[in-house]
Amino acid sequence: MILDGKTIKEELKGALLARASAIPPDDRPTLFIIMAGANSVIQNFVSIKKKFAKSLGVPVEEHVFEDAMAVTTSSLVSVVQEIARSGRNGGIVVQLPLPVHVDTQTVLNAIPAGQDVDVLGEESLRLFREGKLAILPPVVGAMREILERNHVFLDGKKAAVVGMGRLVGAPAAIWFQRIGLEVTTFDINHPPVAEDLLRTDIIVLGIGKPGFLTPGMVKDGAIVLDAGASEEGGKIVGDAQPEVAEKCSLFAPVPGGIGPVTVAVLFQNLFALNA
Repeated sequence: MILDGKTIKEELKGALLARASAIPPDDRPTLFIIMAGANSVIQNFVSIKKKFAKSLGVPVEEHVFEDAMAVTTSSLVSVVQEIARSGRNGGIVVQLPLPVHVDTQTVLNAIPAGQDVDVLGEESLRLFREGKLAILPPVVGAMREILERNHVFLDGKKAAVVGMGRLVGAPAAIWFQRIGLEVTTFDINHPPVAEDLLRTDIIVLGIGKPGFLTPGMVKDGAIVLDAGASEEGGKIVGDAQPEVAEKCSLFAPVPGGIGPVTVAVLFQNLFALNA
């Protein structure tokens, strides 16, 4: 079955609309987005968040550094701290990736856990790892939503996480381990071969290599959650070849799978942290 993430997103939006309507417009939390430079993939992600926010009546405030090469770690940290000290309700998103000369983790660590809707700062990650955080990283929340809605029972399942980036692979691996699954992880320097995956029940993709996963690497009936996003030929594509879907009991494609659900979960986090 090929997942329709857009339908799930719309269903989640209905609940969020009810939540937003109970809050006076001037009291609704603001989504603060910090960007340094942009490419088409980043711009697409930001525009999707802004559109979703508008549909909920949630204000968005952008802080954009147009010259990516001129931005510094300290200038980004200063903006994060200024927002945090303002006392305004909201959540802070530092749109990744940042320029290579910026210390990304230092910038992310400046976000207070109470405003870290992406769960990327070290304090937020520690609380998440210990099961003490009220929210989940958006991709993980989307995966949980997808698996629960499709009545996937996780007991005894084996999972493989391909790509250990901070947005997808790392939090997914933490979550699967936390709920008791046997998890094998791979990164871009040590990618899996077919033998590594053919006995795996759930495969999470976030390695950023278009078409990396082929049908020959997937057992019949597996679940593939593709959260890799790359630009190829002017289009956003995932890490799995489309034909992989034919082998799967559940296949989350790119685009249209996990991505739309992740956006809705981001706003769930925004309201949860500002309840």
